[in-house]
Amino acid sequence: MKAERSHSRLSLRALPSLVLLMLCCGQGFAQVGSSTIEVIPIADRVPLAREVHSQHEHAADHNMQFDDRGMVMNSNSDVLPQDCESISEDIEFTVRAGTDYALNAAGRTFGFDVHDYRVPPCSRVTIHFYNDDQVRHQWMLHGLPRYLYPQGMFHLEANGGQHVMGSFIVPSDDATYLVHCDITQHMEKGMKAQLVVGAGSGDLWSVPGVSADFNRPTEKVPRGTWLLMTAMGMLAGAMLITMKR
Repeated sequence: MKAERSHSRLSLRALPSLVLLMLCCGQGFAQVGSSTIEVIPIADRVPLAREVHSQHEHAADHNMQFDDRGMVMNSNSDVLPQDCESISEDIEFTVRAGTDYALNAAGRTFGFDVHDYRVPPCSRVTIHFYNDDQVRHQWMLHGLPRYLYPQGMFHLEANGGQHVMGSFIVPSDDATYLVHCDITQHMEKGMKAQLVVGAGSGDLWSVPGVSADFNRPTEKVPRGTWLLMTAMGMLAGAMLITMKR
């Protein structure tokens, strides 16, 4: 087999989890235990790696796609959530990430150009994610149905100066989902957003331009909290009086 020095695509089959290998070789096959890895040069920017797990008969495949632009994970454009009879609407967002979109506030270094996304229930959402920095950034959504999206997430990652895209279908319930860059410092420095389905379930805290950084307003305190605190205070007072007797 004639070896060539080039980038390669790894197609991993029958592995319980994704294994990333850095190889510099030509087309061929490698054996890892009972699994076969196909190695193919990529002159035309085909994916570097793809893993597919069948969830069950009616679920979407769990897939990860890598290339020199970045990664797309758990993209799903055709399998409906169990509570949706059809796709209600197709929605597309173009999202830009980088230091240029950080809000003028203390502690903000990074940001998305959009921090609040509104979609109808059962809609198909396509995200075009552009990274305007020279370091990698992510657009990750949490809270989707786990039977359809492994770990309940949809994930885009773009390398510096690159663009990736992917789609997902939201369920029918009114809910607010967390969107962020999973690189912790990037989220802490401003890369946090929310996706609101239908009427939503309230704003998330510390979303730039949407909600306060720390404490929520008092009207956001769950119903019954003040009653419970009052009862606990009265109980503590009664115990103190009893102990003094």
